[in-house]
Amino acid sequence: MKQTRMWSPPKQVSNWLCCIGAALTLPVYAAVGEPEREDLAFGFIKLTDMAPLAVAYEKGFFEDEGLYVTLEAQANWKVLLDRVIDGQLDGAHMLAGQPLGATIGIGTQAEVITAFSMDLNGNAITVSNDVWQKMKPNLALDADGKVAHPIAATALKPVVESYLDEGKAFNMGMVFPVSAHNYELRYWLAAGGLHPGYYAPQKGDNSGQLDADVLLSVTPPPQMPATMEAGTIKGYCVGEPWNQQAVFKGIGVPVVTDYEIWQNNPEKVFGVSKSWAEKYPNTHIRVIKAMIRAAHWLDANNNANRAEAVKILAKSEYVGADAKVIANSMTGTFEYEKGDKRDVPDFNVFFRYNATYPYYSDAIWYLTQMRRWGQIPQQQTDQWYMDVAKQVYRPDIYQQAVSELLEEGMLNASDFPDFKVEDGFRSPQPHFIDGITYDGKHPNSYLKQFAIGLKDDHVI
Repeated sequence: MKQTRMWSPPKQVSNWLCCIGAALTLPVYAAVGEPEREDLAFGFIKLTDMAPLAVAYEKGFFEDEGLYVTLEAQANWKVLLDRVIDGQLDGAHMLAGQPLGATIGIGTQAEVITAFSMDLNGNAITVSNDVWQKMKPNLALDADGKVAHPIAATALKPVVESYLDEGKAFNMGMVFPVSAHNYELRYWLAAGGLHPGYYAPQKGDNSGQLDADVLLSVTPPPQMPATMEAGTIKGYCVGEPWNQQAVFKGIGVPVVTDYEIWQNNPEKVFGVSKSWAEKYPNTHIRVIKAMIRAAHWLDANNNANRAEAVKILAKSEYVGADAKVIANSMTGTFEYEKGDKRDVPDFNVFFRYNATYPYYSDAIWYLTQMRRWGQIPQQQTDQWYMDVAKQVYRPDIYQQAVSELLEEGMLNASDFPDFKVEDGFRSPQPHFIDGITYDGKHPNSYLKQFAIGLKDDHVI
């Protein structure tokens, strides 16, 4: 039964300037009014990185904003996106590429925006036991006699070549065509000299397998381990807990995390339709406020709340996996080969490193990968990338939510970027597995650095 919540009168100040400390100066915003819509339904996929939604619900942060939320697990990413677009869901835990892909018409055409980045990192690439055994002779050992990490795809290349020499396909799974998992797996393979294939929408070929050495196909996250165990795929890229599930079940070995492919990469976002955001602006800001608080709680005091978060996520209505499996990555460790458990404190990041801020440069990286693999079939100008990023990623809405939180004393100015000088671009990022630096302000120059992939005026 819906709870009754007593409302205090709205703030009596129409405009205010929030200046808290030297670290942060915000623009003038009108005080956020009461929500236009109180009863909300949000979708998610059963992955640990849906945690900000679950925490905001369980800790009462949504109710603090006068919002009464229902969280609904979805069958797959396509169903989730379609239900946001047609209004069955008010918003959802989304792949970072989904609002971008929808807006530019990859797969579907709809205006979807995001004002909140849900996490950094959180994925890994797992291979089957038989593939792992074939890779091991190609791997270096560290001083302790353990396999040295990160593992490059050069160790997989001879295995794939042996399959191709025998006329066999080498199949791997990823979760969706515009997912970080697709692009991270492609990035890793290409960095090791393996072609992951092109999309050719102008030729009616959306398989993503044109000219491929490794054939990538979509598999829903919870089905990844079973699909690999059945032999349909030889490996996959997915979020947690489905890599650690392979270790616990003894059917596969995670070989590289996305943190090792691109340190502190953006992973999921909270997406809503543009029309919904315009119809319910106060509601939207209040949702973002609650989720910022949840993300902060998840990373607070050096991850001190993660054990409680694991218990929440293990509930059947959220991830529904064994708590031990979830804890393997959520509490600062990650297990590769069974028994090889290592400290990876940043495998899941929800708040630190400005994880919640919707950076334009994050959006542009996804767009470069869409271009690199042919989903964007023709060359675009650097300005085009910027224009699309600004259309979809909405730091202005995020900043309004932060302004309210600071005004209410919920969080500190030092927790956020300095919005007075913030331009929406991270500094050039050098921490990629192939050593290539990404500068979001120069997407075409970035694409020129890759030996494998489309660039300049190349078309399929």
